[in-house]
Amino acid sequence: MRHIVVIGGGIVGLAVANELATRGDRVTVLEKEGRWGAHQTGHNSNVVHAGLYYRPGSLKARMSVAGNRSMVDFAREHGVPVEVCGKLVVATSSDELPRLHALAERAEANGVPAKLISADEALDYEPEVACVQALRVESTGIIDFPAVCAALVRNLREHDLRLRTPALAIRTRGAKVEVATPRGVVRADALVNCAGLHSDRVARLAGVTPSATIVPFRGEYFELRRRDLVRGLIYPVPDPTLPFLGVHLTRMLDGSVHCGPNAVLALRREGYRWQDFSGRDVLEVARFPGTWKLARKYARTGLDEVRRSFSRKRFAAGLARLVPAVQEHDLAPAEAGVRAQAMRADGSLVDDFLIETAPRQVHVLNAPSPAATGSLEIAKHVADLTRE
Repeated sequence: MRHIVVIGGGIVGLAVANELATRGDRVTVLEKEGRWGAHQTGHNSNVVHAGLYYRPGSLKARMSVAGNRSMVDFAREHGVPVEVCGKLVVATSSDELPRLHALAERAEANGVPAKLISADEALDYEPEVACVQALRVESTGIIDFPAVCAALVRNLREHDLRLRTPALAIRTRGAKVEVATPRGVVRADALVNCAGLHSDRVARLAGVTPSATIVPFRGEYFELRRRDLVRGLIYPVPDPTLPFLGVHLTRMLDGSVHCGPNAVLALRREGYRWQDFSGRDVLEVARFPGTWKLARKYARTGLDEVRRSFSRKRFAAGLARLVPAVQEHDLAPAEAGVRAQAMRADGSLVDDFLIETAPRQVHVLNAPSPAATGSLEIAKHVADLTRE
């Protein structure tokens, strides 16, 4: 029986631990916070993504499409709330139609059940939506990802799960990997790094130079006071010239409607508010050459995102492109999230999951959305890598 230590107790780390345990390994999970899924897992939109946006053949495409099925099956098997409600991707002007049609082609290439519908047909799904045409995606769902984490923890009750246990130092000694923690040294046959916002730091701690650096982007949300305006999920057509998707509207399992996110540079790796500041984190971002190259490329977009962060009126205007009835006073502040976005030194954002290996080590270095959806599939891939 091998002993594997997993650093990071978000949904990816717990899914990896569960998969390794299923294959007969003994597992220790180290999580620095006092609860599981404390950061990206606990601060996302709880959407089970279909997999239509991603380049055919990429890890994101394959693991999102397969993960859509495996996550829904897991939730139903373990009593986790889930609803496959579908969503609309809407073109609000004729200029967006070519991109909408290209998205429909990508959905077909990825095996995602989706169909183009007219503006009148879109109103049958969302009576308040404004569009000239839409893509109906049937397999998108909504779920409680923290509850998925709780189910994974229950599966792992016979293993060694440690909260409030950060990794302080890592070294390889002989055939073992040793991880120093405040509660002593963990010795294992292999290490898996699923540390999310700190994944690059953990890799360096283990003596690995990662090919990308984590740059944190905060996504801010509002809750829609008028729940009657949205029945399901309404998304914009993505603009390939921009780094992120843009604001959208998502009905949650409790009937509330979340609006967002925008995307602004966080001043701390776990910076959920503007006042959350870390000199170390800001200095790292400032010293990283990719930051400035990205800033030059998207200067206007970045400024618009910051303005929207400080202006509820601007935020509402972005949402009103999709649902014209949304007004400034309809928005109530909601909890923000921070995306651990891997960036290369040339300023390019890593657009696929990034997993790198070293002797007796596997490092998951880029796992933003749709990683929660694909977490059970990522886990299978990582478990395979630990045996190579």
